[in-house]
Amino acid sequence: MTTTGKIIICVFVILLLGGCAKTPLPFLQEYTSIDLLIENGQVLDGLGADAQSADVVVVGNKIVFVGDAQFTDDDLDTRVKKRIDANGRIVAPGFIDLHAHGDPFETPGFENFLAMGVTTITLGQDGSSPEVEDLAAWMDQVAGNGIGPNLAMFVGHGTLRTLAGIGRTQVPEADDLARMLAMLDTSLKAAFGMSTGLEYNPGLNAKREELLALAEVVGRNHRMIMSHLRNEDDDQLEKSIAELLDQGRYARVHVSHLKSVFGKGAARADEILGILASARASGIRITAGTYPYSASYTGIDIVFPVWAKTIEQFEIAKVERRDELAEYLRNRIEQRNGPEATLLGTDPYTGKTLAELAHELETPFEDVLIDVIGPDGASGAYFVMNDELQARLLTDPFVGICSDGRATGFHPRGHGTFAKIIERYVMQDRVLTLPEAVRKMTSFAAGVLGITDRGILREGMVADLIIFDPARVHATATYPNPLQLAVGFDVVIVNGKVARENGKLTDGLFGDVLRPEI
Repeated sequence: MTTTGKIIICVFVILLLGGCAKTPLPFLQEYTSIDLLIENGQVLDGLGADAQSADVVVVGNKIVFVGDAQFTDDDLDTRVKKRIDANGRIVAPGFIDLHAHGDPFETPGFENFLAMGVTTITLGQDGSSPEVEDLAAWMDQVAGNGIGPNLAMFVGHGTLRTLAGIGRTQVPEADDLARMLAMLDTSLKAAFGMSTGLEYNPGLNAKREELLALAEVVGRNHRMIMSHLRNEDDDQLEKSIAELLDQGRYARVHVSHLKSVFGKGAARADEILGILASARASGIRITAGTYPYSASYTGIDIVFPVWAKTIEQFEIAKVERRDELAEYLRNRIEQRNGPEATLLGTDPYTGKTLAELAHELETPFEDVLIDVIGPDGASGAYFVMNDELQARLLTDPFVGICSDGRATGFHPRGHGTFAKIIERYVMQDRVLTLPEAVRKMTSFAAGVLGITDRGILREGMVADLIIFDPARVHATATYPNPLQLAVGFDVVIVNGKVARENGKLTDGLFGDVLRPEI
């Protein structure tokens, strides 16, 4: 072989072997700076797989490596900005709350959510969103102001009715309906879907034709309908679900906070889940969410008849149908487990049951509702659900987790939901495995919303992460004291930044206002 040939072969071998340098190239050499290294964790990917021992490397807001990090001492000293020793704890994607409430201008930090491992919340629920025609501009204002967790926004059907001038009209004029559909079409460019609150004004006035017209617009925009059903009472539940499935012929549909008021037992839960499964088998894309509490929470108008829910209607009913209204309220409250099962959450009644308030005022509870509170005078927790039924709903693979909570609501779900899932249903009752519980709260929720870059812990995904020991997770919030923060989520990372660590918020608001991808 010629000398020239030997030189060419030598060069080829050197290139193949990566050169002749004695010092190995730095790990992840393409990154001159590593923002975050999480070491020695038990990684749950969010897809339901068992935990694996691994390190997680974050650069900017992205996960760039999951595995056995091989940084040298020199790398750690010069390139890695922050190291966290997970020390055998779980490292998982941040939780995604499928149904939440709150005002990002009043409580932008939303520490109640971060403290229970939630890194993304969804607002604009139950048919109610900010009363603005330009929802995208409102979202830009939220982004400019800053927000603790990420925000996925929905546009409310009831709000659209108000903005379009329809209000409580049952059959909109053609021009008004067209205006509402146009506003929906525009809003869906920025929102992840439309929410309906068919048990509340003004949405409760909507008829089938209107709902289907809305569903067509939602479907054309590749979005979803997230619905507070028209009636959650057990004897009306099938009819209410059927109404949503009708809309599901045009768009993806989701049952908000799936429950059965007055229903009892796992067998009844199986019947409800069977309805949803049959619909999926027929091609309708339907999912649901639920929360791990036996009491709901909403405005006291929930117990008032349709003809006395608004102030105007109520004032007329009080004069013209007083006896009928009193009888309705008396029967309704007794049907809902009595006045002892209504825990008021609005000052000056906060923390009192309706029974206690009636006793204190020496007035029948129905008269308290009419003469003291009224349909807009309070909110409350209502103990109307069965634990066995709700626990069975929770185990279905197509049912995710939502809090339906807020930073200020007098119900423990806003501060405890995601912690309680792990504390009770994973660690105590073993209804769910930890990988499955995390899947419900991460990749499943992301899939429901149509988010593809969060909810899974793997390379290339956005670094919304949590570190916790499941044995130490505890929902401290109770019905008497619902505003207590959850404990046990040691580190909460939002978009690659440590947002909360060792029970304290860090400086800064690191959440993004998310936009649909298509």
